[in-house]
Amino acid sequence: MPYGSPTTLVALFQRSFQAHRELPACICMGRSLSFGQLDELSRALAAHLLAQGLNKGDRVAVMLPNVPQMLVTVAAVLRAGLVVVNLGPQLSVPELEHQLKDSGARAVVFMETEASLLQQLAETTPARHLVVASLGDLLGPLKGAVVNHWMRRVRRLVPAHELPSAVSFNQAIDNGRRQPAPDVVVLPDDIAALQYTGGTTGPSKGVVLLHRNLAANLLQSEVRYQPALARCPVGEQWVTVGALPLHHIFGFTLVLLLGLHQGSCVLLIPNAHDTAGMLKVLARHRFHAFPAINAMFLAVANHADVDKVDWSSLRLSLGGATAVEPATALLWLLKTGSTICQGYGLSEASPAVTCNPVDETTFSGHLGQPLPGTELQLVDDEGRPVPPGTAGEIAIRGPQVMPGYWQRPDETARVMTASGYLRSGDIGVFDDDGALRLVDRKKDLIFVSGFNVYPNEIEDVVAQIPGVRDCAAVSMPDALAGEAIKLVLVKSDPSSASPSEAEVRAWCEARLSGYKRPKVVEFRPHLPRTSVGKVLRRELREDA
Repeated sequence: MPYGSPTTLVALFQRSFQAHRELPACICMGRSLSFGQLDELSRALAAHLLAQGLNKGDRVAVMLPNVPQMLVTVAAVLRAGLVVVNLGPQLSVPELEHQLKDSGARAVVFMETEASLLQQLAETTPARHLVVASLGDLLGPLKGAVVNHWMRRVRRLVPAHELPSAVSFNQAIDNGRRQPAPDVVVLPDDIAALQYTGGTTGPSKGVVLLHRNLAANLLQSEVRYQPALARCPVGEQWVTVGALPLHHIFGFTLVLLLGLHQGSCVLLIPNAHDTAGMLKVLARHRFHAFPAINAMFLAVANHADVDKVDWSSLRLSLGGATAVEPATALLWLLKTGSTICQGYGLSEASPAVTCNPVDETTFSGHLGQPLPGTELQLVDDEGRPVPPGTAGEIAIRGPQVMPGYWQRPDETARVMTASGYLRSGDIGVFDDDGALRLVDRKKDLIFVSGFNVYPNEIEDVVAQIPGVRDCAAVSMPDALAGEAIKLVLVKSDPSSASPSEAEVRAWCEARLSGYKRPKVVEFRPHLPRTSVGKVLRRELREDA
């Protein structure tokens, strides 16, 4: 199917469910779920949701980690003509309340570990239909009971709660099996998902993604991935490591949705922060794709158990969400034999916009070329194209671009141009070969005495200081210069005296112009980050 032909996720999935019925759609904790089982379970859950009085277009908040229930729920919500509202399982109470209220979600599917949060918001949010999942729901009766006992009684990860109206996930499935099969006509222009932005620069907004937006991005990505897919041995099912959070747009589209469309298997990692546990899982399986962010690549490559994994089947290491550092790419290549292929995207574009050739053997550090059917411009503050070789705001047009923000016409008008381009808020520049290189976030620019200072430039210099594990540069008010630079660092060894503030300042003086040098240097045990590793610069600026 051509990537530009409007279609729905439901149409793509139904073809896949029939074509790959006996193959595993996912593997989790040693148990697999076939495409045929996924078809039946999602049909039943869809019937249950519709039987509760939900109507086409109603929003359903999905608050699940990387477990089989996530795949079942997303497929169920979509085939019922409802809208997926992806929520991070570890949102704070104010964040969760904002997103539930803003989306108007009438139902929530969530893990029992988060039940106390839902209880606190029972009277203040519109959600009245609750489905509570347990980790062991789809692991079989015996193993499921053991896992749930371990979660509840041994680890004590399930807080006490009272939600009398909540229905268990398995009970909802049983209820749905007794209901008529869903008969909802889903159209390409129907809303498929509300994807809330990370809120790194302000309150989160719901990005409206239509079925045709997400379907187009799957087809565009599939075209770009063909050289890697072609290197999979004949007769072997493509397996993608599902360590990225599936509620985030990177994991949602390019792991969960793409897997359901392609008939590939997702090797689910419920807790990617447990690097040792993840490597134990990887050591037991053959896999072909490893999508990740810089921090995850680094954590795996630096772990003592990385050599216990057979990396010979790996065909695609895909980096996104945050810039992959050259040192990380080199270490990953040395440890796994795989070159990281970096791409660029954002929630407002479903998310994939550009990608490097997947069969490159060297890490370029660039973001690659636009996906098929995608147009890019670099523009100034007035929206005019900048001269060749000049940095400008990245503007995107293509079938994957959102129609706008949920109930925010003012915000939509601010980022969408009359000609259909999305102003990304990112500053980029085209290299001579047409590859896109990211310079920085427009909102993160620091204005020192009238000069533009890009935080990434400072961070690239400071990251080379021996003993620095992490760093971020943000603006702070300054009476003379308007703004000054605050540098926040994390040491590799917190107990070490080096690098000292004096050493950091000497390093910067030798390598940065005067107006780019930090006025304040602060050491912290860690930097505040989103669930996919983006530094919360807004939080650092507020502290400043």
